[in-house]
Amino acid sequence: MFRAVYSRQEWHSPEILPYGPIEIMPTALALHYGQSVFEGMKAFRMNSGSISVFRIQKHYERLMRSLERMCMPTMSYHLFEQGILQLIEKDQAFVPQGMDDSLYLRPLIFASEAKFGVKISDEYQFIIMTGPVGPFYSNPLKVKVENKYSRAAHGGTGAAKCAGNYGGAFYATRFAREEGYDQVLWTDCSNELNIEESGTMNVFFHIGDALITPALSDTILDGVTRDSLITLATSMGIQVEQRTISAAEIAKAAANGSLKEAFGAGTAAITARIGMIGIDGKHYQLPTATNSISQQLHDALLAIRVGEKEDVFGWNTIVKVSAPV
Repeated sequence: MFRAVYSRQEWHSPEILPYGPIEIMPTALALHYGQSVFEGMKAFRMNSGSISVFRIQKHYERLMRSLERMCMPTMSYHLFEQGILQLIEKDQAFVPQGMDDSLYLRPLIFASEAKFGVKISDEYQFIIMTGPVGPFYSNPLKVKVENKYSRAAHGGTGAAKCAGNYGGAFYATRFAREEGYDQVLWTDCSNELNIEESGTMNVFFHIGDALITPALSDTILDGVTRDSLITLATSMGIQVEQRTISAAEIAKAAANGSLKEAFGAGTAAITARIGMIGIDGKHYQLPTATNSISQQLHDALLAIRVGEKEDVFGWNTIVKVSAPV
């Protein structure tokens, strides 16, 4: 794993060391007051045997916004990028070769200062760890439109990728799973139940001729995969709308047959098809689309990542490998 530390108002002491336990004091401020943010990224084995890391710059920009929102120190792009690239050079043998397989990367920053009292920490650790992963969500998801609990409030930390957002989401998700669902569709908790995210993913709905996704706000995470799919869809001539979409609109579209598909989008799965949506106790089954937009986008994005298609958007960063396989 890669590690750097922040103290005396600067990042220093970057190093790569064996993955293992880290020592922190029980009074470490992250454990009490929640100053902890992270990113989720992937590296891929290309058809040439080289390794590509997907959209380092975009992940860096989002991480810096999360750090700023949580009153944590930002870092240079050089430190972030070199930490990732040097670690992958060490871990290159663990990058799998399957089309849907990848090396998951988890950059993590947390407050490490040992101190009693509520304060902004003056000390932090920056750690990057890796692990090979396969495809996620092979079966269509059953999701429930959440009408009681909220993931985020306007003015809060919903747009930051901070630890507390995930801890706070477990409660409603647990209840949904006890009811037979896989995930929840988070809403803004208004009377209209405007859709925001799906579980830990952004969400898209194919209604009529348009691909619709909720517009970004301070309650919605700016997903890197979301942004990539919008760019790809637009380049493929697909009509994309970033706007408010309510549970009532989804129910109406499902009832009249204009809802052709719905899917989540995120680093883990790229796209995860939604097969059923529960709204106020009523279940709406979605059709199994052939040559669906979600599958087209999934395949197009993978093709860029592994080098089957030209990376015209400049998304891939190629890592030096000692011996391509």
